[in-house]
Amino acid sequence: MKKDKDFQLSCPIPIKDYPQVLLAHGSGGVLMHQLIEKIFHAVFKNPILDQAHDGAVLDISGGKIATTTDSFVVYPLFFPGGDIGSLAVHGTVNDLAMCGARPKYLTAGFILEEGLPMETLWRVVNSMQQAAQDAGVQIVAGDTKVVDKGKADGIFINTTGIGIIEHDREILPQSIEEGDVIVLSGDIGRHGIAIMAVREGLSFESEIKSDAASLSDLVMKIFDTKASIKCLRDLTRGGLATSLVEIAKTSGLSIEIEEKKISVREDVNAACEILGLDPLYVANEGRFICFVPPQDADKVLKVMMSHPQGKGAGIIGYVKKDKNADVIMQNQIGTLRIIDMLSGGQLPRIC
Repeated sequence: MKKDKDFQLSCPIPIKDYPQVLLAHGSGGVLMHQLIEKIFHAVFKNPILDQAHDGAVLDISGGKIATTTDSFVVYPLFFPGGDIGSLAVHGTVNDLAMCGARPKYLTAGFILEEGLPMETLWRVVNSMQQAAQDAGVQIVAGDTKVVDKGKADGIFINTTGIGIIEHDREILPQSIEEGDVIVLSGDIGRHGIAIMAVREGLSFESEIKSDAASLSDLVMKIFDTKASIKCLRDLTRGGLATSLVEIAKTSGLSIEIEEKKISVREDVNAACEILGLDPLYVANEGRFICFVPPQDADKVLKVMMSHPQGKGAGIIGYVKKDKNADVIMQNQIGTLRIIDMLSGGQLPRIC
């Protein structure tokens, strides 16, 4: 009892709420944000974590590197457009790219469920190697653990990545300024819908494939233009909406976007309507947003549209000064709507 009392005195989340927070399967949106801020960030707080980015940029012997870590528990293991192996590589490589780093090395930790078919493991490992090769990174260290049957849904993968910083810019939410333009790299919502379709046994007129892909080559090409890039963010859990809200809150500036300029494929939009989902909040694994000054927007957009991972790119909004730090969307009929974080995740286990 004393232990619980001591915990309640020090923990910023009331003890009565603590178990429910941890047991909310697939938690996302506001709940996940609070969990990160009030538990992990409160305990581990330091200036590097305060940057609130996808990875950490570190000064090492006069140079800079970026590092990030991520865990992948997607179910099913295989889905249209990818699998847990390629997804683990793409997700970690993309987080490094969002820091403005050139990805170089990965580690891979595997938690394998007892009874996992060796053919499944072989497929996943080979998929990881192919994705790493395509992204120009090497898997240089790892670990393997086996847990009892029923404890891991086949495979869980943790990856840590290291990349090198070849410029002196600070690619952070805090770097954005009033007037900056937001460029979206392509259509949204495909990854989450591809997972949901397989998981729920749904079939649509055309197969919806995940957009999962490495973004590092495209990002490096954008840097080659010498554009003044302020912030990059890949649109994973929580989708475009959550990413924009996080950036607005961290920067203290408001963001205004136009719904008609956000690309959503017709089949994805139809699937979202059937499932009662909002594509703004559906996860992506191959899409990102780029904040740049107005004079550099066309330059960045041109590079995106000429790259396989940037087809369908477009300018969707801009940054403005507002004490509320809101994300405001003008819908198709011109009405303004405030975009908030969801109270929970729309789709659990999508990465």
